[in-house]
Amino acid sequence: MKVIACCVVSAIAWSAVASVHAAEGDKVIRIFRDVVEPAQQVAYEAAVKNYNKCLAQHGFKYSWLAWNHETGNVYMYSYAAGPYSWADFDSMHETSKACDDSWRSEANPHLQGEVSVFLVEVPELSHPSKDKDAKPALINVTAFTLKSANGSDDAFKDAVKKITAAADKSNWSGHYITYRLRGGDKDMPDYLVISPYKNWAAYGAGANPPVWKMLEGVDGKPAADAVHKSLDDVVQDVNSHVDSYSAELTYTPPGK
Repeated sequence: MKVIACCVVSAIAWSAVASVHAAEGDKVIRIFRDVVEPAQQVAYEAAVKNYNKCLAQHGFKYSWLAWNHETGNVYMYSYAAGPYSWADFDSMHETSKACDDSWRSEANPHLQGEVSVFLVEVPELSHPSKDKDAKPALINVTAFTLKSANGSDDAFKDAVKKITAAADKSNWSGHYITYRLRGGDKDMPDYLVISPYKNWAAYGAGANPPVWKMLEGVDGKPAADAVHKSLDDVVQDVNSHVDSYSAELTYTPPGK
């Protein structure tokens, strides 16, 4: 895991093209995503548990959540640490070194690949649940990649701001947190919007009303159609998957 393992919360991922420049005071999340050989799942999970034990034995004080991919490529695991400060990640890098050999010798042999990226929350594009400490059983992750045309990022943010304003005004039942990606490669999306669900029934039911009906009810159909079109005009690609929370692979520091 090179630095640490981190978990991804259920999200809708929306991409943008501009680079991110977060202030030092910003709280950020680091995500790792592991792809495992199908026949190696049991050995890989045992290696993660041993790595977590090693960290606990060395007093590693930073926690992260683990998620199993339930749809899409189900041989993938996601981990997210944070939100922490940038300085915290320097400390994490140093204090996890004692367990680097454990990860490299026990977990790496079972991996097809691993990617990592930082997420910076965008509050003005988010409609989070009031229960911020809850660990949802499921999360929905949808990736939106924006076109490279000038103005795509601004158009995307303007559209999501309008959706968020309507969601706040109507006390909408659909909840999400939008994150902008930092440090990803060319194949990574630029925004993640995180949507939690307590179970499959809640996921299947979705928000009531659906997002576009909600926006129409607040701002009227012509305005809702205009926002919908503006997103369609700048989005290049969309994909999504659902993850389930894994208590067994989550790391919690001793005493917490």
